[in-house]
Amino acid sequence: MNIVIAGGTGFVGQHLTEHFTSKGDHVSILTRHPENHEDGENVRYVGWLKEEYTPENQLQNVDAIINLAGASLAGGRWTPERKQLIRQSRIDATNGVLSLIENLDKTPDVLVNGSAVGFYGTSVYKSFTENTEEPGNGFLASVTKDWEATASQAKLKGVRTVYARFGLILGTEGVLPLMKLPYKYFVGGRLGNGEQWMSWVHIDDVVGAIDEAVHNSSIENALNVTAPTPKRNEDFLRTLGEVLERPHWCHVPAVVISKTLGEMSTLVLNGQAVYPQKLKSHDYQFHYSDVHGALHSILKK
Repeated sequence: MNIVIAGGTGFVGQHLTEHFTSKGDHVSILTRHPENHEDGENVRYVGWLKEEYTPENQLQNVDAIINLAGASLAGGRWTPERKQLIRQSRIDATNGVLSLIENLDKTPDVLVNGSAVGFYGTSVYKSFTENTEEPGNGFLASVTKDWEATASQAKLKGVRTVYARFGLILGTEGVLPLMKLPYKYFVGGRLGNGEQWMSWVHIDDVVGAIDEAVHNSSIENALNVTAPTPKRNEDFLRTLGEVLERPHWCHVPAVVISKTLGEMSTLVLNGQAVYPQKLKSHDYQFHYSDVHGALHSILKK
């Protein structure tokens, strides 16, 4: 297959590139700075989102596009300017993908567009599946709603469209290295009251779920990319301490986190229990459905 990845130089994109090229697929990574990268076997870097770049002239017979591009949620305090960047970077990249689709010599079969479980808002008591159609409240729900609405325009071009609603991705990069720091210094423990849900997913299952979305023509619209066993913050972090063989005893009050992080503290203090109903209904076999096994596979290599 010929696969195009926007945001392919990031944590998830690198794993996807390795996965698809290992299967013999050809991967083209869209980037604003192709000059900073060297092409490899079955991998090439294609410039986009600048006037001087015409990626459609370098891409032929594209079968699938995976769009992961967007500013990091944890890249700084959520000032009005930062929030606008988080939103607009996703909209602009997705519009760039739509423009690319319009100008390609062949219409791709599928677009897998990034999204997040933040679509559902936050709740201590409710659980969510893809059957939950209405977005929740809050900044992240608003951003993901707009992100998915923009991507949905690909349907008008005859492209099967999937919104990959990612949970908390566990891997050697991303948030896990930050989460284990307190345990390194023997001050690990729950955050806030510890009741908030964490809908986690191992990076191997992120790759597996996207591969399933690319190849399974019956998958479209929302796809929850989470493990089938969400955990509350207290349980998740206690397990992290066990895997690291460090005590789990400290408690960081919510007020301290809120004052330190501002509105961005919602990433830590609030959550949602999200279940991958669609993946399970398509008999996807999870590599890691147990959080202890998932953490052990990453931290004990």
